[in-house]
Amino acid sequence: MSRPARLFLDRQPSPIGELLIVTDEAGLLRAVDFHDHEHRLDRLLKTHYGPLRPDTGPAPAVTRAALAAYFEGRFEALSSLAWATNGTTFQNAVWTALTQIPAGQTITYSELARRAGRPAAIRAAGHANGSNPLSLVAPCHRVIGMDGSLTGYGGGIERKRWLLAHEGVRPGR
Repeated sequence: MSRPARLFLDRQPSPIGELLIVTDEAGLLRAVDFHDHEHRLDRLLKTHYGPLRPDTGPAPAVTRAALAAYFEGRFEALSSLAWATNGTTFQNAVWTALTQIPAGQTITYSELARRAGRPAAIRAAGHANGSNPLSLVAPCHRVIGMDGSLTGYGGGIERKRWLLAHEGVRPGR
C-alpha cells in the first residue's frame, strides 16, 4: 500500500473514552485509538508513515456514523468501513483476520495465527495483534488467551472487558 499524501485526525466521543480517528485524503481509515493512548498512536503513525503527521480535520461522515453505530449495538456497521495500513504483509493478514471475527465471538492467538496463514507463528500473530492501528474496526479485543483469560489489550483490560460485554460475551478473568 502506498503512503498517503495527507493524514487527518478527528476526535469522537464514545462510552469508553474519546476516540482518535485518523483518515487520509481519500477518506480511508488509517487508525483508530483512544485519547489516553495518543502517544501509542503517534508511535504507530511514525512507524507506518514516517514524518507525515496528521492535520486536524474531520473524518468522513460515514466513518463517524459507523463508529457511533457500533456503540449503539449495530456491530456490523464497522465492517463496511474502507481502511488501509502500511503494515507488513503478515501484519495485514493478521489485521484482516481480525475483521473476520464476528461480534460476540472470541478466538485464541493460535487461531489468529492459523487464520493469518502461519499457524506456527503464534507469538508473531500476538505481536501483530498488539500493533493493530485499527482498534474496534480490526477487533483485537476479540482475541483471548487459551485459558479464556483476557490477555493484554492496548486500550486496557477494562475496555476489553467492556467491549466484549457490549458484544454479548461474558468475559473471563
